[in-house]
Amino acid sequence: MLTHLDSQGRAHMVDVTEKAVTFREAVAEARVRMLPETLKMIVDGAHPKGDVFAVARIAGIQAAKKTSDLIPLCHPLMLTGVKVELSAEGDDAVHIVARCKLSGQTGVEMEALTAASVAALTIYDMCKAVDRGMTIENIRLLEKLGGKSGHFKADEQ
Repeated sequence: MLTHLDSQGRAHMVDVTEKAVTFREAVAEARVRMLPETLKMIVDGAHPKGDVFAVARIAGIQAAKKTSDLIPLCHPLMLTGVKVELSAEGDDAVHIVARCKLSGQTGVEMEALTAASVAALTIYDMCKAVDRGMTIENIRLLEKLGGKSGHFKADEQ
């Protein structure tokens, strides 16, 4: 059942008033593929715009906090923790992992996915002048904890 549809099939925001406040956590990932020279420039700190990982990390954190402004039916949430980790993967990719936490009445999957996505978009924005062929891929939920639906882990589906 799609919970964002009412009995007439119209989109609406889910009412979570009666749901219990519980601990919830979600982890999402994304990858940015690029030329090896682009990744080397990022890792070596030689990018003319500055520390690409630091800017992407802050962008991801800000995005998680603004998810309800971007996704129409998301609830505004009081996140208690947002962590965005970026690392070189092989010689041609950046791996991004975003983790969001809170005690609340609804999950934080969209916040984690938004954080990973915007961190990836920020890398693209900062590096597009040297590598327009970058691709953003594999944006997905890795894990979700808490709430009525319980524990989800991507590798166990």
